[in-house]
Amino acid sequence: MDTRKVALGSVIAAMYAAGVVFLAPISFSILQVRLADALIPLSILFGAPVVWGVALGNVVANVYGGLGYIDIVGGTIANLLAAYVGWKIGTRKFRGAKFAATVAQNLIVSSVVGSYLAMIFSVPLEVGFLGILLGSTISMNVIGYILTLAIEKTRLNM
Repeated sequence: MDTRKVALGSVIAAMYAAGVVFLAPISFSILQVRLADALIPLSILFGAPVVWGVALGNVVANVYGGLGYIDIVGGTIANLLAAYVGWKIGTRKFRGAKFAATVAQNLIVSSVVGSYLAMIFSVPLEVGFLGILLGSTISMNVIGYILTLAIEKTRLNM
């Protein structure tokens, strides 16, 4: 990676961690809205730096969160996988690819994180999945998608 990509990944990691920690009351429960997850769809535009940035930012945030190693490892894997898959889907040349990518990202994060949070909080699997899915829909499919389109349009106009 060149210096610009390392810098971008570092900024994304810092923004992700700060966003989760600053909004900790809504970031670390069975029903959560991680607004920082709106950064995950940016992998569609920027690729690997965002993939690594949201994964590293998640490590930092989840160390602070206090739910233990399963959250640190599981959340990091979820973000890494979601950002990578979204990047690959979102760069395809079909109508709606970017939105399809955010849906895939949401389903990955909701499945992985919802599963282990259901165990941590001793609730049914469906509650864990839906608790993450609802918040991630706001973060990724609404805010993240709009942010991605806005940045893409700004880049094209430069």
